Amino acid sequence: MINKIQSAFQERFLPSPSLFKAPGRVNLIGEHTDYNEGFVLPAAIDKAIYFAIAPNGQTSCRLYALDLHESFEFPLTDFAPLASGWANYLMGVVDQLQSSGHLIQGFDCVFGGDIPVGAGMSSSAALACGLTFGLNQLFDLGLERMQMARLAQKAEHTYAGVMCGIMDQFACMFGKRNQVIRLDCRSMDFEYYPFDTSDYLIALCDTGLSHSLASSEYNIRPQQCEAGVAVVRQRYPQVESLRDVSMEMLIESKHEMDPLIYQRCAYVIAENQRLKQASDYLLKRDFRSFGQQLYKSHEGLSKAYEVSCKELDLLVEFTHSNEDVLGARMMGGGFGGCTINLVKADKVDTFCSSMKAQYEAATNMGLKIYLTKIEEGVVNYEL
Repeated sequence: MINKIQSAFQERFLPSPSLFKAPGRVNLIGEHTDYNEGFVLPAAIDKAIYFAIAPNGQTSCRLYALDLHESFEFPLTDFAPLASGWANYLMGVVDQLQSSGHLIQGFDCVFGGDIPVGAGMSSSAALACGLTFGLNQLFDLGLERMQMARLAQKAEHTYAGVMCGIMDQFACMFGKRNQVIRLDCRSMDFEYYPFDTSDYLIALCDTGLSHSLASSEYNIRPQQCEAGVAVVRQRYPQVESLRDVSMEMLIESKHEMDPLIYQRCAYVIAENQRLKQASDYLLKRDFRSFGQQLYKSHEGLSKAYEVSCKELDLLVEFTHSNEDVLGARMMGGGFGGCTINLVKADKVDTFCSSMKAQYEAATNMGLKIYLTKIEEGVVNYEL
């Protein structure tokens, strides 16, 4: 892929480009907790977007999406978000850099990769983080990785209209090979936990339904959580987010809030507790107990937080009778995308065959399965 990106750049533009790689991510557990200042457990993976970037000596930015065969150009001095599309993520990065006082010159960029779009592996964060990292290097901006993660996040907020938390960008920037990251989304403190995939593999089963977060109920969930926090705060003024709310505190306020709001908040509080327990199981290498936390997470996401869909629920249900699967749940924002499955490494071929057959029989749709390895975060790429 990187050779294709470099060749495409040299065909369209003259100079030799700098090359970068920005990975997608999986999140093992801790879904919809990041914007509630809770905990997440992500990792960067071996699916990535590759970039070839070089200054062009002009006052405009020229972009080319190799996989889509689409071009886009915008001036550095006068641009605004489009109604939709991939260019928004890249324009958002330039806008955030300029708004932060950084001097950006015109540049050319060709990108492409193998992160399935809409499958919940955060291709959008890889796109924004990869360009941020590349421009930081190209124009010697002196940004630290945390600054770049936050800038890429804000680019999504302002130009793509998705009020995402920090997890995706953080995992893209800070990922390490064979390590998962337990991230505190309030303090941004983090720890690496070893995740040996020699015995168990992470398999992602793609529903084939592409979730469009900006046009879904994704942006409603943070509002519902904040509504619950506002009620609890009447009793406990020190509460800033659901991170500060225990289940006991929520129950005290139950009769003063809409039942649906209570349901949403209860899921988030329970998910943070599940993540802490799951982290302990990882340290003990107790993958079977870890997998049970994944199942409990999906139950909450589907029934209480209501961000699943029939196809995601089916894929998780298929695994319950499969002793080779230790755990499964929907992953990502929801309403489509993938399930994440912890599968015995020596049984993964059988798992894939069984899941494909069951899914096709139930939905008349094919099932794509991605076997992933845990890899480094965004890096300079050298051929």
